[in-house]
Amino acid sequence: MRSVQRNALYPLWAAQLLTGYKSFRDNPIIGSPALNARGLHVYRQRLAHWLAASRRRGLARGLSPDQVAEFERNGFVLVRDVRPPHEFSRLLDEVKRYRGPAREMTQGDTITRRMALDPATLDRLPAVRRFLRLPTWRRLLRFVGSQRAEPICYIQSILSGAIAGADADPQTDLHADTFHPTVKAWYTLTDVAADGGPFTYVPGSHRLTARRQSWEKRMSETAATAPNRLTGRGSFRVLEAELLEMGYPPPQALALPANCLIVADTGGFHARGFSAQPGVRVEIWAYGRRNPFFSLPFDIWRIPALGERRASIAWRIGDWLAKKGLKGQVWKPRENVSAFDAMPRG
Repeated sequence: MRSVQRNALYPLWAAQLLTGYKSFRDNPIIGSPALNARGLHVYRQRLAHWLAASRRRGLARGLSPDQVAEFERNGFVLVRDVRPPHEFSRLLDEVKRYRGPAREMTQGDTITRRMALDPATLDRLPAVRRFLRLPTWRRLLRFVGSQRAEPICYIQSILSGAIAGADADPQTDLHADTFHPTVKAWYTLTDVAADGGPFTYVPGSHRLTARRQSWEKRMSETAATAPNRLTGRGSFRVLEAELLEMGYPPPQALALPANCLIVADTGGFHARGFSAQPGVRVEIWAYGRRNPFFSLPFDIWRIPALGERRASIAWRIGDWLAKKGLKGQVWKPRENVSAFDAMPRG
């Protein structure tokens, strides 16, 4: 029976080769040591990067040449003083006064809290809504993500060191999110010190080099049985010594004041920086990941009635799967929460 079930899944596993599916543990074709020794993983990666580069050429219109050059050089774009002081003050005050539903996830000693920016929330946060409609925000996310598509947006709080005695936060390990170009963005609502868990990136690691592809090939041959669970699921962890072998520079920690925007290709190596003591970092955070091989001519999530509900829809689907015993739900619901609450409530 198990053999029959396994054989029945092979068409699905094969179809996943043409998507962004990345888990070496859960797909025996993607995780096959024999196929990866013959180059399966690096061919998928190379094709995904080539297609992303071709899409970005069209999406670069509307950005300044300096922004395009900064991305090509570093793999991220940094914009300071995004909003005028009076508008930033209004936005920050709105977020500080807002209390509502949220979700929280614990990884090691760190809690991540997210508040979905759905229509009900945005009705109470008009300055946040204006920010999300900024051309700079929208154009950078599309360009870096290489897709004319809308991201999922949240107010995010990172509570570093919130769980005393717990293991280290796995997000502090340098890693690539997946094998293909993808985008995340952080708009800082609090100052982030060098020892306060800053976003950390290896400049230029969004580019594939011959030495990077050799490393990827070696990793892919053993990823299905790798002791690190996240590596096995396709988010490869990397050591600083390996970065040097690949020809990349040391990681750069982006300690920044509030009112700064970082838009990064998290297919490059990055991490959450070291936190010297417990603290709360608050930001508007966005995430965009689409099929790296095919893009639809129209993105249904660009319809505001759908797109602004996307995060809430994803959580409800996760709740339903957990209720049916099909998949665990790591995002736990919280009520009457502020983004600036230092510890989880209830």
